[in-house]
Amino acid sequence: MSFKTGLIKMAIKWTPNKLVKWVANIVLKDIAELIDFNFDIEARKAYVQILLLGEAEPIEVWLDDFAVIKDQESYKFIVHQAQSNRIWLSNILSRVVGKAWKIPEIPQLSAQLELAAELFETETPEPQAEAESDPETSDTP
Repeated sequence: MSFKTGLIKMAIKWTPNKLVKWVANIVLKDIAELIDFNFDIEARKAYVQILLLGEAEPIEVWLDDFAVIKDQESYKFIVHQAQSNRIWLSNILSRVVGKAWKIPEIPQLSAQLELAAELFETETPEPQAEAESDPETSDTP
């Protein structure tokens, strides 16, 4: 992990949720209100609770295990698990989950995409050596 990525992760962790909600509600004025928000960059999990203008109940969305992947010369975004408290939204999310979506190339943003890929890289498990379990070739009784 580069110094820049570590610094950004630290800034994201230290940003208060109240500040995120305040800024989001300024941007979403007359459309929706962000009620709750939680983002865990290490676990790559996000939770959003938002109330659309004119609706009685808020919409909740959970995203788990998302990543930006570098694939040769392009970048892709993938979400491994997503759900919502609304059936119609959960159905839409089920069609998106598990698919790698190509991020359009914008030359002016190539450095930011590279940083995002490093920031949200997938954690590949270490390959495990296969243990010899064949009793005929094993030296131990």
